[in-house]
Amino acid sequence: MSADTDVEVLRRNGRIVVVGASLAGLRAAETLRDKGFTGSLTMIGDEPYEPYDRPPLSKQALLGRARAEDTTLPRRRDIDAEWRLGVAAEGLDRDARQVRLANGDTVSYDRLLITTGTRARPWFHPEQAALDGVFVLRTRDDSARLYRKLTGSPSRVLVIGAGFTGCEVASACRELGLEVTVAERGPAPLVGALGGVIGAVAERLQRRYGVDLRCGISVTALEGDYGGRLRRAHLSDGSAIDVGVAVVSLGAIRNTEWLAGSGVAAGPRGIACDAGCRVFDVNGIVTDDLYAAGDVARSPHPLFEYQFLSLEHWGNAVEQAEIAAHNMICSGPERRPHLWLPMFWSSQFGVNIKSVGVPSLGDQLVVAQGTLAEERFVAVYGYRGRVIAAASFNGAKRLGFYQEQIATRAPFPPEYRLVDRRTETLQPVEPAFPDPHLPTHGATVTLTGHSPSERRVEFIPSRA
Repeated sequence: MSADTDVEVLRRNGRIVVVGASLAGLRAAETLRDKGFTGSLTMIGDEPYEPYDRPPLSKQALLGRARAEDTTLPRRRDIDAEWRLGVAAEGLDRDARQVRLANGDTVSYDRLLITTGTRARPWFHPEQAALDGVFVLRTRDDSARLYRKLTGSPSRVLVIGAGFTGCEVASACRELGLEVTVAERGPAPLVGALGGVIGAVAERLQRRYGVDLRCGISVTALEGDYGGRLRRAHLSDGSAIDVGVAVVSLGAIRNTEWLAGSGVAAGPRGIACDAGCRVFDVNGIVTDDLYAAGDVARSPHPLFEYQFLSLEHWGNAVEQAEIAAHNMICSGPERRPHLWLPMFWSSQFGVNIKSVGVPSLGDQLVVAQGTLAEERFVAVYGYRGRVIAAASFNGAKRLGFYQEQIATRAPFPPEYRLVDRRTETLQPVEPAFPDPHLPTHGATVTLTGHSPSERRVEFIPSRA
């Protein structure tokens, strides 16, 4: 049987399983049906809900402008799928082509798409994490519980971590009139994502809006009362503050543990796959029946030295899912690469922040339009003499130009005749990213190196 015949049989009668009832999972399923797949489609999700939108959970939902339960994603079309919700995938048997579920059931597949995404990193001390008043924010249940607590007018909210989510939570709390302390172990908010130069602008914003911002400080312990309610936080400088709510915003953990022992190249940095979303095994060999998309995937990108790129971006999840779905039911010559240019946005403290490219790869920065003092600008990042990224504060409409500059490997610094001459300096400066070996918060784009395997492989010579 030819490869083309195999693909046609798969399209008509194949079994495709999607593990991860997420944005990426839903868009992949819709694309599969759009592309003519008429076989069986099974959607597996550990939450009891059909796919919903996550960005509003740290913005509109906390302000009461949208209910967490109303964030269900709109459907582009009917996907005619069997939904297995509220039960997590617990293991993968590649030889039998079966997914094992937490309830003991198994689901067989011909093609498997993994879109398990990430979960919030919990507070490091389980007993403290269980205190009434300690929250993470990732799921719609998290958002609904936190909103109910905030409407009870707590004495003070502590946000642990000043990455994008932490800053958005702090912004929402100040808009609600709540007292807020933000503890950030790095030198400034957003420093891991955008660097210290831009982080200094974010710091000014927060202080102007009345945030008690404490940088270079870690929370060492959360203390409860006799009733198990949070009442105090202890900080690394020896001080303590009374708080009624603590929101732990220490980044995300990729949901790959269920793949342990499966032979898939999966680990804390995600699942390694090629540019066509096909998953690698631990020896670096690409598979033909396993695919990955969304936050959990990491794949090489030619614009960024073919390093594996992990993206926690809404747009990337959609684009990568569509590419994965297309490639799952196509023969080799028809497959397409996923070469999406990273884009991200955030709204906080009255400012719309947007970035394109990989700012954290930059070794130089120039403010190309506007000024840092006005808090309305476009900053362009360079890497080894070419434009690698751009970030804007209230200047998103200008990023289209820089998106093209990144894609065409335009030289850095950009030609100054093309930019605003009112900028404070036209001379490149260091972006002031922290030491990559030190923990920081907030990077939503991560370069994870060149090896597709997360484990060491011992090669034993054959005795034959």
